[in-house]
Amino acid sequence: MKLYPLQFTPLYKYRIWGGEKLKTKLNKHYTEENIGESWEISDVSGDETMVEKGVLKGKTLRDLTRAFKGDFVGKAVYEKFGEEFPLLIKFIDAKTPLSIQVHPSNEVAKERHNSFGKNEMWYVMQADTDAELIVGFDEKINSDSYKTHLETNTILDVMHHETVQKGDTFYIPTGRVHAIGAGVLLAEIQQTSDVTYRIYDYDRVDSKTGTKRELHNELAIDVIDYEVHDTYKTDYSIEKNVSNTLVHSPYFRTNILDISSTVEKDYSAIDSFIIYMCVEGTVNVISEGETYTINNGETLLVPATLNNITLKADNSKVLEVYY
Repeated sequence: MKLYPLQFTPLYKYRIWGGEKLKTKLNKHYTEENIGESWEISDVSGDETMVEKGVLKGKTLRDLTRAFKGDFVGKAVYEKFGEEFPLLIKFIDAKTPLSIQVHPSNEVAKERHNSFGKNEMWYVMQADTDAELIVGFDEKINSDSYKTHLETNTILDVMHHETVQKGDTFYIPTGRVHAIGAGVLLAEIQQTSDVTYRIYDYDRVDSKTGTKRELHNELAIDVIDYEVHDTYKTDYSIEKNVSNTLVHSPYFRTNILDISSTVEKDYSAIDSFIIYMCVEGTVNVISEGETYTINNGETLLVPATLNNITLKADNSKVLEVYY
């Protein structure tokens, strides 16, 4: 059986802070309320996305990696991760703020949860006026003063708040406290992990359960990076019809392409799958004579064995993600 570029059926996740933008802005199809996340490509246990079209329809990422190994994910990726797909790809809509949270490192997550850690990045696709992200600290504190701020509900006073707009990009390494603010729609690329330590949640009650959500402050306190950094936003420049670097980390690499014509890509030097996340407009992805169309808010995975790809679009943007 031959591999081809793959779209997966998204998994829609109820969140206390979810809204309607995944439906109204990204044309997602669901009937539930408060959907905050669309898991586009997931190998999280119990939440595996399945191929939507073609002869591999219904197959999960794990099925594909098991069957095709390095031809699917890349030889080096397969040697490192085996049948575990290393990335989790999402779109997120925050109608109200997410909790203040932090993620553990690979080492801590492995020891405590038998999981990968959760290094991630955000690309803002749309933001309401004055919408913000919370990333890191603006004031130097330590674990003792951090505990005091938690007890007095003043933790927000020492955190860095940044008003954002379309195109803003942030890398969130493990240990960095963060939250998506109300009115932000973004693309998220992260390690395959669902481990989050929630440290502050505005004392709100989940209407579905009638209770406040669990906090994880004992787990979080020794994984937090308390340092103040000069900047938290990723600085980048963008040139049309080429891959512009956004975030290159040990866990994933993400570029952005601003496409206004035809772009020929040769991936023979990249021993990895390629994921395209369309974040503006419509992009036609051509592989071996077949055309696969992705619209704003849609995702396509190109198996590692397919090296020659043509992208065609008129003033559209796509994130290019690989290991």
